[in-house]
Amino acid sequence: MVTSPRPIIVVEDDPFPRAIQAILDPSTPAARTAAFSEFFAHEQPDFAGWCERLRARIGSLYPSEVRLVTDEAALLASLPGAEVVVVEALAIGAREIAAAGGTLRIAQKYGTVTSGIDIAACERAGVRVLTLRRRANIATAEHGLALMLALARKINETAGLLSVEQLRAAGYAPTRYDRAHTPNANWARIPGVWTLFGRQLGIIGLGEIGREVALRAAALGMRIAYTQRRRLPAHEEQRYQATYCALDELLADSDCVSLHLPGGPATRGFIGRRELALIKPGALLINVSQPQLVDRAALLEALASGRLGGFALDPPYDEPGQADDPLLGFRNVIVTPHLGGSPRFNALSDFEELLLNIAQGLEKG
Repeated sequence: MVTSPRPIIVVEDDPFPRAIQAILDPSTPAARTAAFSEFFAHEQPDFAGWCERLRARIGSLYPSEVRLVTDEAALLASLPGAEVVVVEALAIGAREIAAAGGTLRIAQKYGTVTSGIDIAACERAGVRVLTLRRRANIATAEHGLALMLALARKINETAGLLSVEQLRAAGYAPTRYDRAHTPNANWARIPGVWTLFGRQLGIIGLGEIGREVALRAAALGMRIAYTQRRRLPAHEEQRYQATYCALDELLADSDCVSLHLPGGPATRGFIGRRELALIKPGALLINVSQPQLVDRAALLEALASGRLGGFALDPPYDEPGQADDPLLGFRNVIVTPHLGGSPRFNALSDFEELLLNIAQGLEKG
């Protein structure tokens, strides 16, 4: 039942979901629409045309009134009359459903983990729960795994070192083998190259991206351990072939550690001197989440001491980064300029799927 000339959609405010406002709400500030047009320009030069084509496919969903909210109080205040709510971290339960006043028809999770949505309450109220397997999350997981592979295989350290002279200048001792008796593999004598197969990957935060990493790492033959505040149900652990353990145990036993926690004051410096002292000697540390999860000074100390086998980061601590960043002085460090969720076309495909699913859900009643 539509109670407004335009459908009302409440969206949890975040840099990416704000695009929903630009797509659906004609009252969106011109500066925001222009900013998204510039943001997507190098992969979708005609953002306005893309929006028009999508609007033609979503029927009565355009135009809509989009209300952006940042916290639970704003969510409750904005829900009256809303037909759709799109959330990433905010909770949806009986209180939120009641706040809508009987109009809410769809609760859309901007992701796949629905632990913050009371499914039973939604079912009782006839609210359809929809999820989205975000391509940007998949891309970030792939990027993290690529960085892990690059460190384990020394790709970043050895790329372009093809001649004896280059290798010796880089500190290696290349020596050809006697091909009459042995293979010639690794004649460059690069030490410390290893395979991910059979190794343990410790995931800190088995959420949206952490789960995508786990699926791919398990396919490579890695053993998956994880830690977070709440242990997953047994069937979820089985799906991701993941074993729960305490943080200290994970750090001590894992060959690779991958961070997937939200940013903010509560997690700033989550990995500090204490944690880096516990980490398995020679382990790889991968952070494609928030740079501030790792204490920068403690990290530099751990790298200088040789305790860490390698470190990879995306995005860098500062954006744009600095050419003289001390991290770049370590051969076993890779820092990339916020490429994790790329290409940005992933986000456009996510919005297209999300809005088409919502439109179809509203049509079904």
